[in-house]
Amino acid sequence: MRRLDLFKKVFVLLFAAGLFWTSFVGEASAQSSSAGPAGAGGTVLRTIGFMTDFDVKDDAVGICKAVMNGVAPGVQVIDITHQATPYDIAQGARFLAGSSPYFPKDAVFVVVIDPTVGSTRKAIIAHSKLGQYFVLPDNGLLTLVQDRDGIDGVRQITNPEWMIGAKTSSTFHGRDIFSPAGAHLARGDDWTKAGPAVEVASLVRLSLRSAVVDASGLHGEVIGTDGPFGNLVLNVPAETFAKLGYRVGDVVPVQVGDHLYQLPFVKTFSDVAVGKPLAYIDSRGRLSLGINQRSFADTYGVRASTPVSIAAKR
Repeated sequence: MRRLDLFKKVFVLLFAAGLFWTSFVGEASAQSSSAGPAGAGGTVLRTIGFMTDFDVKDDAVGICKAVMNGVAPGVQVIDITHQATPYDIAQGARFLAGSSPYFPKDAVFVVVIDPTVGSTRKAIIAHSKLGQYFVLPDNGLLTLVQDRDGIDGVRQITNPEWMIGAKTSSTFHGRDIFSPAGAHLARGDDWTKAGPAVEVASLVRLSLRSAVVDASGLHGEVIGTDGPFGNLVLNVPAETFAKLGYRVGDVVPVQVGDHLYQLPFVKTFSDVAVGKPLAYIDSRGRLSLGINQRSFADTYGVRASTPVSIAAKR
């Protein structure tokens, strides 16, 4: 009987130890899995936001993402867009500034809208005062982010170890320089190793016009359309438009190029009938012009840089 009792006690102890170990290992595994892939020194990989004007009709985007994964296996790459208007740096600057607040505070952005690829323009890494990294050509893409968030450091990418291959292409820096450099940052590598420091004050900046209000009213311009829908996006922040005195429900006289439109100022598209035009504040806080379930740009043949003016409410 004593031997049987002893056996039972040993069995209970071993069973309890087994349950404890299973629970411990499972919890540790879950924590490891939820933390994401590990980078240099066991650090968690940073998220990469990826934006280009490459389109997705060929293999360029896929190649760049494969390069990133080769340097930082398992890295999360979020595609912001690859259908930015080719060579349109100003649009790229707006897309970058519009999307970056929705990424983690330590995210890395690889941005390739690079009309002068292979020239003397610098390939750089910039670090914002919020903690995000931006890997891109020094051509003005950073202008709006710099204005809003501030930049506290810049490095030129010159270290071959931060590039791919012994010789880089003159026409595909997205693959050979920006993608591997972004992946090095994502895995936690020391960014000062990428190359020499660059003065923040030397960064190339765009001259982006803002709408102005004077005695005759508001004067701005069309800065683009919102993807396939064809709504006109204006360089008119909601607070600037508010200075004219219009309220929701008012009819607003909007001069676009040579044509004057009388547009109801409403909250959303369904506030007017299908096929009818409207003025509204878009999701980015800008005055925009649209047609319910139609393209304003295509219907009236309006394109970016068309001047816009609005008289103050009387």
